[in-house]
Amino acid sequence: MTETLIKVENVNKTYQRGGETLTVLDGLNLDVPNQDFLALMGPSGSGKSTLLNLMGGLDTPTSGGIGINGVQLDQMNAKQLSSWRSSNVGFIFQFYNLLPVLTADKNVELPLLLTNLSKSQRRDHVLTAMKAVGIDDRSDHKPNELSGGQQQRVAIARALVSDPDILVCDEPTGDLDRNTATEILELLKILNEDHGKTIIMVTHDPVAAESAKRVLHLDKGKLTD
Repeated sequence: MTETLIKVENVNKTYQRGGETLTVLDGLNLDVPNQDFLALMGPSGSGKSTLLNLMGGLDTPTSGGIGINGVQLDQMNAKQLSSWRSSNVGFIFQFYNLLPVLTADKNVELPLLLTNLSKSQRRDHVLTAMKAVGIDDRSDHKPNELSGGQQQRVAIARALVSDPDILVCDEPTGDLDRNTATEILELLKILNEDHGKTIIMVTHDPVAAESAKRVLHLDKGKLTD
């Protein structure tokens, strides 16, 4: 774990609220090595999710640079960012964001509908991803027929289905009971250690943060010790 995969250089992120400028990230610098498992902690409003969105290509900095594997995200337009995200990043959220009218396998397949893969190729990718997270036996179930933990496994399979290098996780265990949360965290560790995924996780839970290889704290837009 020596090669730098993500490089955040002097990043500022501000928003306008009325006549006031709100600074969310303030001159932030961060290197994330390849195959890192990084937990970001800090109080609400500290900039954790904003930083996560920048590294996932969902947002762009007001100033400064975001480089990932030699690609400068801050120099891309919205269309370029969308194309880059679809191949390089998988997103895992607190509330799963599954479509209730679709079965588990169809939810997992969604990111592949934007690719040139054939129907049979998409099916192979979906099955591989669902097997990797241990949910292939629930492929024909809709979200309301699954437990919270099973729904999160489906969401993780959806994040994995395009085989991205990076997984960004925003409170991935925040809606789960402790036992189920432990199972999901163990799964993330396996994806990191055995499958080489670089994982960046925002969490308020110090127990969840213990699963990461390292923990960084944000406060008022800056990294703190």
